[in-house]
Amino acid sequence: MFDKLEKKSLVDQVYVQIEQRIKEGHWQVGERIPREAELMEQFGVSRNTLREAVRALVHVGLLSTRQGDGTFVTASSELSSVLQKRVQRSTMVEIMEVRHALDREAVRLACLRRTEEDLQAMDRYADLCQQYTDEGDVEAFVEVDMKLHQSIVAASYNGLLIDLYANLFEQIQMSILSTTEMSNDHYHTGHRDLILAIREQQPDRAASIVDNYISHFTGIIMERNL
Repeated sequence: MFDKLEKKSLVDQVYVQIEQRIKEGHWQVGERIPREAELMEQFGVSRNTLREAVRALVHVGLLSTRQGDGTFVTASSELSSVLQKRVQRSTMVEIMEVRHALDREAVRLACLRRTEEDLQAMDRYADLCQQYTDEGDVEAFVEVDMKLHQSIVAASYNGLLIDLYANLFEQIQMSILSTTEMSNDHYHTGHRDLILAIREQQPDRAASIVDNYISHFTGIIMERNL
């Protein structure tokens, strides 16, 4: 009985260590993890213990095995795995509605809790958004635009909200890409107005700005789906 408990504990330890390496970005989503022999040496465990831990990680969706190719990272956390599966069954409008809810609460909290460093980060990303717009670099714009929104969410200092937003990163980024109009001056003005509202700690004004740009982009999506 004690041997069984010890074995389970060892599997759990390996599970946690692999999970931690994924969360910390040592192994990125889409990357193949090291071969069995290398992992066995790193963790100092048997093949059976390692395989049991890997099977558990495959079960929760963090890893996937490909016959003949190896084992690959498929999600950055258990939360990310669950959300990705659910989002795959969602429409773009539904994703935008969830983004709306997260953005709206994030800006209200950011108005109350932001620091000068938070505001500097927002300004820096807003400047880059304008730069990439002027250069016509859509891919770079979308990446920086996402970082701008993440910097606002980070200023909420709500750990659960930050995790939810981070784990919806890919899907929210898709919503930004599908609704991006590089020549839309109103969008960039909205960036500046939103940052100003956060700087001046005006949560109602900030939430209203979020309402306006989400409504605008949701309208674009609905028009495209007609």
